Amino acid sequence: MAQILIVDDETGIRESLQGIFEDEGYKTASSPSGEDCLDLLRKSSCDVILLDVWLPGMDGLETLEKIRALDDPPEVIMISGHGTIETAVRATKLGAYDFVEKPLSLEKTLILVKNAIEARRLRHDNRDLRKQLQAKSVIVGESVPMKALRQQIGLMAPTNGRVLIYGESGTGKELVAHAIHTQSPRKDEMFVEVNCAAIPEDLIESELFGHLKSSFPGATADKEGKFQKADRGTLFLDEVGDMSLKTQSKVLRTLEQQRFTPVGSDDPITVDVRVIASTNKDLEEEISKGNFREDLFYRLNVIPFVVPPLRERKEDIPLFARYFLREFASAYGRRPREITEDAIEALMRYSWPGNVRELRNVIERIVIMNPTTSRFERKHLPPLVYRDGSRRAAGSEASTLHQARSAYERDYILKKLDENHGNVSRTAEVLGLERSHLYRKMKTLGIAVKE
Repeated sequence: MAQILIVDDETGIRESLQGIFEDEGYKTASSPSGEDCLDLLRKSSCDVILLDVWLPGMDGLETLEKIRALDDPPEVIMISGHGTIETAVRATKLGAYDFVEKPLSLEKTLILVKNAIEARRLRHDNRDLRKQLQAKSVIVGESVPMKALRQQIGLMAPTNGRVLIYGESGTGKELVAHAIHTQSPRKDEMFVEVNCAAIPEDLIESELFGHLKSSFPGATADKEGKFQKADRGTLFLDEVGDMSLKTQSKVLRTLEQQRFTPVGSDDPITVDVRVIASTNKDLEEEISKGNFREDLFYRLNVIPFVVPPLRERKEDIPLFARYFLREFASAYGRRPREITEDAIEALMRYSWPGNVRELRNVIERIVIMNPTTSRFERKHLPPLVYRDGSRRAAGSEASTLHQARSAYERDYILKKLDENHGNVSRTAEVLGLERSHLYRKMKTLGIAVKE
């Protein structure tokens, strides 16, 4: 229930307004002076203050200035029996939500208070969203590559230079893009993400540039594109290597001109967008194959970043594991759990083909599946992780090409089985094999169906 504070030196006005707002379902309090109002705010919070301009001692404008200096100030509606335009302008500049004159219109005042409460709620929501975005941009890791990565981000985030982030799937390329945005002058504007690999080719132009109603079959309404949504902010083109050549051409023109035309329109739209792109492909190889435009590559590759795979920074695995344990304990309302050194060793021996994303999924799984466990041990890890880790610790490196190929095939099939929850038929379909062929392959590699 919203709390309203009425600050006026006239007892009758305070009592009258309190009665009206309480009838509307609000909690109320009152104060006869600016000094008393500030004392009340130090003891408890409120959502909206109705503050008279003319008060004994500290006047309303001075009181407003001190209220706005608080850590989480309420919205303030100034009221006055003989206000001037100059007073109203000054109150607005000091941060007042609105200015109304006495005698108060009760209908207008109730609407103003309702809108002020909504404005404060939206302000809190925006603050919470900003905190979530900052949490998304935390770069975990104390390995040399991760320290270097953080240093790189600190150097170039304040610029407008375009960034191309290289890395395998699951290494945290999106995290790096978020970190760049939150440390840039555009941090208070939109961060807009487009997964170029997930959007069908016939829809990606509409997704990026928007369209007009009836511009193509199924376009039942006008649509704002991602470039326009990201105006003054950051646009993240995730897995840009999967973008079609036709779309690449239009993206190139937009980067060169900072202007584009929505599908079905003749009117160009000008934007100010910083573009960050990522890829898990070798774009120079894709250029040689004719799959990626060389001119677009040079436009995007102003500042290249490389996010190393988890197997190349294994000293970060304990940090990630404990970080994710805290994250999921909080997300699922459980007390923080410990993880044993034996389990950490198993995690560090595993090859992590799915990188940080795979590790995060493993930690989430053990938190969900073991709600009463006080600490997580090696036995709580998925079989794919601890069996593979044990095998690697016990065995030696492959001495022949055949052994190396067999070891890779075994790892890959185990990974796909785990992704498909042990379902052999589904795994065979994913791998493009006949079910009987996969069974024979598993038998040859020593993979039991239960794994």
